[in-house]
Amino acid sequence: MAALSLDDLLTLDVASRLALIAKLWDSVVDDSQPLPITAAERALLEQRLKEDDDDPDVAIPWEVVRADLLQPR
Repeated sequence: MAALSLDDLLTLDVASRLALIAKLWDSVVDDSQPLPITAAERALLEQRLKEDDDDPDVAIPWEVVRADLLQPR
């Protein structure tokens, strides 16, 4: 079977493209190798984790953030 080009994949119906996205995402998540990050990204993650550990009450629950993002503007 010949490999499909990106243009071929983009002609698939929405359900097929979403199924493909799910399979691709699962293949990334299942990969045992950690994702590479820069020293700056690692420092930022560590800073944010420390801020959360220092004062977890300032965090906004995802449900609240999501509801705010979905509000019409």
